Amino acid sequence: MGKNVLITGGTGFIGRYLTKKLLERGYTVSILTRNSRPNTDKISYYIWDVSTQNIEEAAILNADYIIHLAGENLTEKRWTNKRKAAIIDSRVKSTELIAEVLKKHNKKLEAFVSASAIGYYGAIDGEGICTEETLPANDFIGTVCQEWEKSVDLITGLGIRTVKIRTGLVLGKNEGILKKLNALFKRGLGAALGSGKQYVPWIHVHDLCMMYIEAMENNKMTGPYNATINDSTTNLIFCKALANSYGYLIWLPNVPAFVIRLYFGEMATIVLTGRRVSSDKIKKQGFRFQFRNLNSTLKICRQ
Repeated sequence: MGKNVLITGGTGFIGRYLTKKLLERGYTVSILTRNSRPNTDKISYYIWDVSTQNIEEAAILNADYIIHLAGENLTEKRWTNKRKAAIIDSRVKSTELIAEVLKKHNKKLEAFVSASAIGYYGAIDGEGICTEETLPANDFIGTVCQEWEKSVDLITGLGIRTVKIRTGLVLGKNEGILKKLNALFKRGLGAALGSGKQYVPWIHVHDLCMMYIEAMENNKMTGPYNATINDSTTNLIFCKALANSYGYLIWLPNVPAFVIRLYFGEMATIVLTGRRVSSDKIKKQGFRFQFRNLNSTLKICRQ
């Protein structure tokens, strides 16, 4: 039997794709979930509740690797103070719970790979290219990512190799952001947001999941790595490419920034700002992106 990979957040968009790829490579998969599910030959489900700090410890004790994807969706609800606390706690407290079980049983993993986000560099505009050495921002998004990554350092402190994957906009077939945008764009109602000049670092879900597997298997990888295509895509370029995948040119004017802020509140900064992000560090590890062209990627996502 192959080595076991425990995934938190394994029932979501990225987690489902990652599970499929791991099984194809001969791994068995365990998934921590809040709701009971029947096990299969290759997938075992375990219950946890981060809010009460309860967990079926066997999930961690049986794992050779852990890939930590769990966290409240940033864009699901408006950012009230209560919502902001839930976003941070879902990431930090879940990591702390895992670290506590690992420490309690002196469990040594082969690697712990955690999700993070390019929001580490802040929800601001800028012409410079962010690398893993770029200083973090002080806004809410930057704070979320800093606290998230700081909690992962608890695992590092246990003598376990840790990797942090700072992810950009993830594209997949009618999944994630495209699931929300397709409803408008397929009706010819697509439009750029705000100035349209804000950068949109993106990555296809296949490349992201292969990067997680590379981080897990490559013993030389530690610390943060950016998971984006650095191709200078802006919001306007992205929206034009998505409209083109449906066979038309954008004809509507940009949605004014004040309208987006009125509707989304502070959360609007996610779509109204953006920075270029370098992926050179992961490329130096020998990783090669399969999906590098935005236009062809969007067309594939619609097939």
